[in-house]
Amino acid sequence: MAEKTMSEGQLRARHLLNRGAQLLERGKPQEAVAILERALQIDGNSVPALINLGGAYVMVGRHQEAVPLLEAARDEEPENAMIWINLGAAYLGNPVLASAEQQMQAIRAFETALELNPAAPNVHYNLGLIFLDRKERDLAAAAFRQAVQVNPFDRDAHNWLSKLEEEGKGNVDG
Repeated sequence: MAEKTMSEGQLRARHLLNRGAQLLERGKPQEAVAILERALQIDGNSVPALINLGGAYVMVGRHQEAVPLLEAARDEEPENAMIWINLGAAYLGNPVLASAEQQMQAIRAFETALELNPAAPNVHYNLGLIFLDRKERDLAAAAFRQAVQVNPFDRDAHNWLSKLEEEGKGNVDG
């Protein structure tokens, strides 16, 4: 029934959006970008297109281009944790090059994602990495501890947590 009320353009945009989302799921963000850009050109009000294209931009390192798309999606659906996760990644950009301001924007976005979904995937881990970079070891350890609680199979979070706990023991003993 909903199909009948959609315009031909909206149907085309939905088809492109589905193709782009499938490519993202297959780990082909570069291929997805052009398709998702066309979907958004056809239906500029599509929150799913904004989210998917913003996520694709993050995945291919086009963080600055992702930010306005994800902010527009956030304004439409502020209770959507996935938007906040992607927005945090977009704000952060390349973690090695991120400024303190970019880190703080990312932290706020990630914290909002966790308020909406305490088990949001990879968010605790990403916060741990940011806190490590900021030399905030206690916050990093707490974030990695949460990451392990959310995903007990997260080997990277386990490794960082072990390393931080060993460093902590060394500081107490030495």
